[in-house]
This record gives sequence, C-alpha cells and structure tokens, in this order.
Amino acid sequence: MRHEDIWRAIDTLAAERGLSASGLARRAGLNATTFNQSKRATPDGRARWPSTESVSKVLGAADATLEEFASLVSGARALPAGPRPATRRLPMIAMTQAALPGYFDDSGYPSGKDWDEAGLPEVSDPHAYAIEVTGDALEPVYRDGDMLIASPLAPIRRGDRVILKDRKGRVMVRQIARRSPRGIDARSLNPSRSDIRLETEAIAWMHRIVWVSQ
Repeated sequence: MRHEDIWRAIDTLAAERGLSASGLARRAGLNATTFNQSKRATPDGRARWPSTESVSKVLGAADATLEEFASLVSGARALPAGPRPATRRLPMIAMTQAALPGYFDDSGYPSGKDWDEAGLPEVSDPHAYAIEVTGDALEPVYRDGDMLIASPLAPIRRGDRVILKDRKGRVMVRQIARRSPRGIDARSLNPSRSDIRLETEAIAWMHRIVWVSQ
C-alpha cells in the first residue's frame, strides 16, 4: 500500500459525493485543510499518511464502508478480488474517439474496423469493449491512460459508473446517482464539472463499467 493510493482514495470518495477534498473534510467535522496537498507530506518532503481518525470520520460522513474505501485504495475495480482473471483481446478506442461516427452501431455495440485491440481481463459479455481515458476530465477517479472495460449487457444499478451516449451524440462517463423509468441523475466524476439529469428518451445507450486497469 502506498501513500498516494490512500490519498487518491480520499479524493475519489470526495468526488463521488460531489465534493472537493476540503468539502469532505468539513462535512466530516475536520479542519478544511486536513486533506490539502501541503498536509500530505512533511516539511522535509517525506510522504505522510492521513490519520486513522480522519479516515474514520470521512467514511462516516460519506456513508461509506471500510470495504468500499479499500476498493478505492486498490483501484476501485468492479470485478471481485481473487485470482488474476483470464484475458482476451477486447476492442479498444480512446475516449476522444467514442463520440465519432462509425464506432458503435444503433444498439451501442462496437462496430466497424477502426478499433484497436488490448489484452484485458475476460468479461462474459461478447460485446464488451475498452475505452482508454485521455486527458484530465475524469480526475480524480480516473486518470489519463486508465483503461475502462464496459459491458453493454451488464445490469445497471444506482452507484454504478457508466459510459453513456445521449441523443445529441455526446459520450460521457458518469456515476448513476438515481434511476427511474423516466430518466437518470448522473453524477460527474470530476467535482469541477456539473452533474446532469437525462430523460430516458434522451439516452441512446448506457453501459456499465465493470473493470478498470489503472
């Protein structure tokens, strides 16, 4: 376990609740500067751990379990822990390509011959594909170069992270905060970007992220 993994997990927990790290600290009854970058290292530059008390308080404030936090520390993979899964060659494109025509059919399945391939963990869905994150739009949850595996056939529940395309042709990564027959409330993974509400008829397709290579 590395210092940066713990701090990244705190940043991710905050972002998933629509907060900055400072905002999460305040909600937990801590000093707003508790998780500032200046507090993550000693004056002589050595990495510093957050206190167990502060971690305990933010888990309570965020209504998160220790197991959930541990999954964020290890990379927040959606597949169960255990032996390394078998791999297969999955179709893969960059996030910047996902909204371009010719990469998905009307059902939202990968199509065309312009996909690259990547050897990634086996997923039972034959239509599974991978998206490579580009840029910083999804930080702190996902970073440039992370590989997201999406399953068009996987059921989607509240709290799941998804890749979705709306009827305007926009492709985005969001977390489902609420879902009903009428539509979804989708939370941004980056606290500097706005959450959205989409009516069901405005959604072209939506696929659950089932594994993340970080």
